[in-house]
Formats: sequence, structure tokens, C-alpha cells
Amino acid sequence: MDKARLPISVIILTYNEESLIEDCLKSVHGWAKGIFVVDSFSTDRTLEIARKYTDKIYQHQFLNYSQQRNWSQDNLPISTEWVFHLDAGERATEELYEELKGIFSSGVIDVNGFLVARKTLFMGKWIKHGAHYPVYQLKIFKKDKGFCEDRLYDQHFIVRGKIAKLKGDIIDIAGTDTHSLLEKQKRWAMSEAIEAAGISKTGQVAPNKNGSPIEHRRWLRRGYYKMPLFIRPFIYFFYRYFLRFGFLDGFKGAVFHLIQGFWYRMLVDINIYKINSGTMDTKQNQ
Repeated sequence: MDKARLPISVIILTYNEESLIEDCLKSVHGWAKGIFVVDSFSTDRTLEIARKYTDKIYQHQFLNYSQQRNWSQDNLPISTEWVFHLDAGERATEELYEELKGIFSSGVIDVNGFLVARKTLFMGKWIKHGAHYPVYQLKIFKKDKGFCEDRLYDQHFIVRGKIAKLKGDIIDIAGTDTHSLLEKQKRWAMSEAIEAAGISKTGQVAPNKNGSPIEHRRWLRRGYYKMPLFIRPFIYFFYRYFLRFGFLDGFKGAVFHLIQGFWYRMLVDINIYKINSGTMDTKQNQ
């Protein structure tokens, strides 16, 4: 059955995403008015696959996610008022489409952006516990009302004006095996360490205990970094796995929480220690 076209342009950043990009494109193909792929000169089959779903493919040198996302909004020939930012490892769910269809068909939209919950899958397992769901992200907003904050890690979109939560989820493929998850976490660990060590920009989202879900999460992160180096990963894993019932996610969940909730956190602290002691060059990562 044909889907109703919605006045939304989807922007997807890619680099060597041949194993992920097709399912991402399938999830929005048929209902998004425009699908824009911004590629960082992939050397695999990413663009070949993308061409099956859209002819709006552009290449631009990648410096960091913030700059790439903002360049995309500022330079692509987007004709819709609304944009939807997706990563190659993310998929829009059918429930999200149906909810958006209802909103846009009503003709009355009194907000400038929407928060969407991320549903993380690891090795096909939904990571439902351990304070990992729901985690809201600002993904859909009016193009002229929002932008991505200038930050190396944990970048968020900022929207001027009122925002609202959606019930539909975005599926996030965290990894198909332990190797893919470990590689992804290693890449992010250096960026977060540079942020935490205070040698990079801190972004424009202010920590706020009583603010939006994103502001509240940043407030919690600030509290985390006040705890002692190398001790806090143990505290965080205990909180996440036991106090927030991460153990209910089963064996695959245990692997995920151990890697993402402990090993990654320890790697960030090791990098912070190396940065502060002057034994690590961070220039190539900024």
C-alpha cells in the first residue's frame, strides 16, 4: 500500500555504510518528500545502494558531525519546511510514520520540533533496561528554527521555540556483533575525552536538572564527571546494570552494558588521564 507523502526532508550522513544504509533508506522511502544523502567520500558500495532510493546524493569533506549536519542544512536544496536527521544506523519505525502522518494531516502544528525516543538494538536484542530506553533526541524540526550545536561528542540539535515528544521510536543499530560495537565506542571515546578534558567547545545545550530530556541528561553527565577518575566507571556500571535493572536484558544485554556502560567509560577516563599528563596528542581528533 502506498504511503502518504509528508512535507519532510530526511538528511542522512554516510561514510562506508554499505551494511547499514539500505535499511535506513527503506524506512523513509515512500513517505519522505525528499531524501538527501551527504557522503564523506565512501570507498565501499554505500553510494551504489543509495542511488536505488534517491538521486539527491552529495559529497562533502567530513570535519565533524556538527559541521557536517549544519553544512547539510545550509547548503542542500531542501524545499520542505521540516527536516529529519537520521544516521545510517538508524531506522524510522512504522509507528513513527503513522504518528507523523496524523500530525501533518491535522493541519495544526503548534511546535517547532519533535523529540523522538531511541530504541537501541544490539545483535538484534532490544536494550530496554539500564536507563537506556527511552532516551530522547531532537531529530525532527523546522529547518529555519534549528541547528546542531558545535561539539565533538554528544552533539544535539537546538530548536528555537516549543518542542514536543513523539510516541513513535527510532531504531538505532548499536552493533551487529561485539567487534562493531567496540570499534564504534573506541572512536567516540577520544572525542568525549577531549570534551571532558576541557580542550574543546562545550556546546550550547546547558545542563538543567528540570529542563528538557536532553538538558537533564547533560546535567547528569556533568555530575558524573565530578566523580573521581577511574572510580566513576565502576559506579556507573553498578547503577546501570543493577539499580536500573540492566541485567533484565539477558546475555546480549550484559555484553552491551559491559562494553558501553563500563569498558567505554574506562577508556574515556584513560584518554583523559593521557591528555592531562601530556602523553597524548589530541589535535588530529579535533
